[in-house]
Amino acid sequence: MAPRLPTPFQGPLARAVKRAIAGRVVTLFNDRARGERPVARRPDGLFGPGAVAWRVHGDVVSMMVGGVAGLLLQMLHPAVLAGVWDHSNFRTDMPGRLRRTARFIALTTYGGRAEAEAAIARVRAIHEQVRGTLPDGTPYRASDPALLAWVHVTETTCFLDAWLRYAEPGLPAAEQDRYFDEMARIGLALGADPVPRSRAEAEALIAAMRPALRCDERTREVARFLLHQRAADPVAEPLQALTMQAAVDLLPVWARRMHGLPTPALGPPLVRAGTLGMARTLRWAFT
Repeated sequence: MAPRLPTPFQGPLARAVKRAIAGRVVTLFNDRARGERPVARRPDGLFGPGAVAWRVHGDVVSMMVGGVAGLLLQMLHPAVLAGVWDHSNFRTDMPGRLRRTARFIALTTYGGRAEAEAAIARVRAIHEQVRGTLPDGTPYRASDPALLAWVHVTETTCFLDAWLRYAEPGLPAAEQDRYFDEMARIGLALGADPVPRSRAEAEALIAAMRPALRCDERTREVARFLLHQRAADPVAEPLQALTMQAAVDLLPVWARRMHGLPTPALGPPLVRAGTLGMARTLRWAFT
């Protein structure tokens, strides 16, 4: 478990300052501010209140950390990288890409069945349009089941690992397996194959894909845009920087080495302590 942050400031004034800062950050996740209808938690969706996914996907900080770590893992696959490089505006709208991914997760986790299925159908339609050729001449398509399996397993693994580190380190192994089994329905609906249904199957799939992974200058450029993007609000900049360091720290050692990313400058203990404190503050603010 990450070390507990000291809390030297107590009382009404300290609470007011924390609420003001956290409130500014909370607005970054306000769907209505971007003209989108907020996602309501509905019991008639693909999961329901008793699902492990409802717990794991409900924490802002662990989802941000896990989401960035997942993207860093995904882009090590040349075909995933090519899809981003050839078909996205990552240089000018990386925050938008992250928000769209977060909204898809929210809709499929908490939305009603109809809106969850509509979100999946939209993503599948987009994937059908994403295809091209790698620099070595190999054709790729985003709808390739094996490619979708890589995206799915890295995303779910990183979400769960971030939850374990910053929210519920004592989550039993059986519950972790149930999370992968629940999320399999999303992977299968998107066309992924194979789809892991347990922690062991997820780890085996990642290990099997490692020989296909690469890191080149294009990989490093996309990673730089991801890790060094400007925050939408100056107040959020130090929190965003901490999130990025926490995401790098969450990566497996072999993936960090492939990217050529150093150990976070603050050092893992301070990064984890700071991120844990940020997570607790934002949970408090959202509550």
